[in-house]
Amino acid sequence: MLVDAIRAESYRLSKNRTALFWSLLFVPVVGLLISAATFIFAKVNEAKLAGKLPPELGLNSAPLDLGAGLVASAAEFANPAVLMFVLIGAATVFAGDYRWETWRLTTARNRRPNLLLGKVVVVVGLTIAATIAVLIGDIASNLVKAVVFERALTFSLTGAQTADLAWLTLLGWGRIVQFVMLGLLAAVTTRSLLAALFVPLVVGVGQFFLPKLLASMGVSPDGWLTPLLTPGMAADLLKAVILGGAAAGDLPPQALAKGVLGLVSWTLAPLVGAIVWFQRQDLSKE
Repeated sequence: MLVDAIRAESYRLSKNRTALFWSLLFVPVVGLLISAATFIFAKVNEAKLAGKLPPELGLNSAPLDLGAGLVASAAEFANPAVLMFVLIGAATVFAGDYRWETWRLTTARNRRPNLLLGKVVVVVGLTIAATIAVLIGDIASNLVKAVVFERALTFSLTGAQTADLAWLTLLGWGRIVQFVMLGLLAAVTTRSLLAALFVPLVVGVGQFFLPKLLASMGVSPDGWLTPLLTPGMAADLLKAVILGGAAAGDLPPQALAKGVLGLVSWTLAPLVGAIVWFQRQDLSKE
């Protein structure tokens, strides 16, 4: 029966072109357009900007390594723009039955946990597709850079870089999933699409400033409390562990355990809370 729920949710999402566009295509397409415009502007004004811009912008003749570009792209998968726009599709899936008052038509045909988990599985698939779309957009951006600045293309990926790419991709995907789980809990508890959209954003902004607030209260950022309360910081700890080198130079003790526990707890707690709440919810009017 869970398979039926997944199939039904997948079909419904596939017909929602608006949600798919904003969740999958908007960020990579706009990012590519902005990058292309930036490269063209820098090329046109190359003489004026010489020595004033960082080397990575492209104002040099060194070959462009697509392998290194993939690793750099994976490190930034879960940026605020991706989190915000993937949330649009996730909120549509999570709160759609409340908005269209269709829960009473589906709960008679399947168990409630299956119905909710079917939505979760589809959204997890959406996050995977979003990370792939961002990766393709970044590859296209590097190709445009190579054309505009007439730089040769190379591709080198060592074993260590391949491992970094895999772990960073998994981390970025996990961070996106963690973020949209807040939308699931908000959708189930409030029965509102707007709440599913805005509650995770508000919580995310609050968690961004929380470490500074805790530090002002005497709570050390190297302890356990801060990463357990801020999944963004937990993800940053894990990223530093993966990248190593200078990024891992100032890591607190047990950074790996703190990062994993912080990210996993903020993923599972909203999911379990949503399932428990949904089991006891009166859906006679939806």
